[in-house]
Amino acid sequence: MAQSRGYLRVHGTDVVDENGERIILKGAATGGHTNMENFITGYPGHEHEMRAAMLEVLGKEKYDYFFDRFLDYFFTAADAKFFASVGLNCIRIPMNHRYFMDDLNPSVIKPEGFKLVDRIVELCAAENIYTILDMHSFPGGQNQGWHSDSGLHRATFWEYRDLQDRATNMWVEIAKYYAGNTWIAGYNPMNEPADPQHHNLQAWYRRVEKAIREVDPHHILFLDGNTYSMDFTGFKEVLPNCVYAIHDYATMGFPAGQPYKGTSEQKDILRTQYERKVEFMREHKVPIWNGEFGPVYASPDETNHEQINQQRYNLLGEQLSIYKQDQIHWSIWLYKDIGFQGMVYTNPHSPYMRLLQPFFAKKKRLGLEKWGRDDTHVKHIYEPLIQHLKEEIPERFQRRRYPHHWGLEGHVHRVVREML
Repeated sequence: MAQSRGYLRVHGTDVVDENGERIILKGAATGGHTNMENFITGYPGHEHEMRAAMLEVLGKEKYDYFFDRFLDYFFTAADAKFFASVGLNCIRIPMNHRYFMDDLNPSVIKPEGFKLVDRIVELCAAENIYTILDMHSFPGGQNQGWHSDSGLHRATFWEYRDLQDRATNMWVEIAKYYAGNTWIAGYNPMNEPADPQHHNLQAWYRRVEKAIREVDPHHILFLDGNTYSMDFTGFKEVLPNCVYAIHDYATMGFPAGQPYKGTSEQKDILRTQYERKVEFMREHKVPIWNGEFGPVYASPDETNHEQINQQRYNLLGEQLSIYKQDQIHWSIWLYKDIGFQGMVYTNPHSPYMRLLQPFFAKKKRLGLEKWGRDDTHVKHIYEPLIQHLKEEIPERFQRRRYPHHWGLEGHVHRVVREML
């Protein structure tokens, strides 16, 4: 393992090493690895449901073999070397809480989670790459999304003190285990929280920060804003040695969004949405980390895919220019997938892709996935449903359900498509 620069820490608006030298963390996330997501790896639904189905079909021995190999092959020494070769210095590791605890036996912390994370951290450290440990799923779901792997459309984590206690205890054990590892830049205690009341998140951050500090006083905490890391209006205080995190996705990088042409108006939109998100950090003079951003890419079988992707590369470049100008820390979503949003992607002619190709085509035809879906074949089904609900529900109530910015249509699509 290479020699690190000691524990990183917050100093004013900067992150510095043990000698006080400033460092800017730049990288991507290993999404789809230690927290699998359907659009990244190709399977349907939520990870725990997919695992249960595969266990039933394959039996325990073949099930274990498949996932052991999947976890090994997804990120190897070659990946760490490639990452370093393009000048990046930090990898965010999204983790599923089930690697550390079983929901039916939550008081026992499992060693399998540490073994899995150790391997990634060590491979990265060998290439002088820092890691940030990100808890991406929580018992009961910390948000309403598929990536919290709850199988629900409500964030019930905020409704039960017991679930919050489990998560706090889990983080204490993780922090205790990694307290001496200086190649870990810090802990991202919760990915994309979505607390409808806005104050429960602040209370849990205070609890988990205090609990972690008792066993690990050194590591930085990277704290996401509320409502999918976009809203800090409910934040009233700054916790010590903490970096505050936004997620800065641009709709112009998605199929349903306006194509990015690089106009001054579009550049102003990008800057304005970013500035709104970082207002809290500016006011309190603390470091900014953009923990997720990045466009969706068109596949070679799509019409004008080269032109579309060039527009999205240009969008990505414009966002990076904003972050460079402000000297903030960032992590692209994501490093590797089946050809949707990753920096690198699976060979479309590989056995894995050939085997699943009919299934991918069916998901695309049915417009099932939230990101990058194409409703060409199902528009006639969903539009009357949405229209019916709009007619039955008074307009003043159509944005009442949290998250409010989804609107009636967004909530309906989340439930109906995920159910299918």
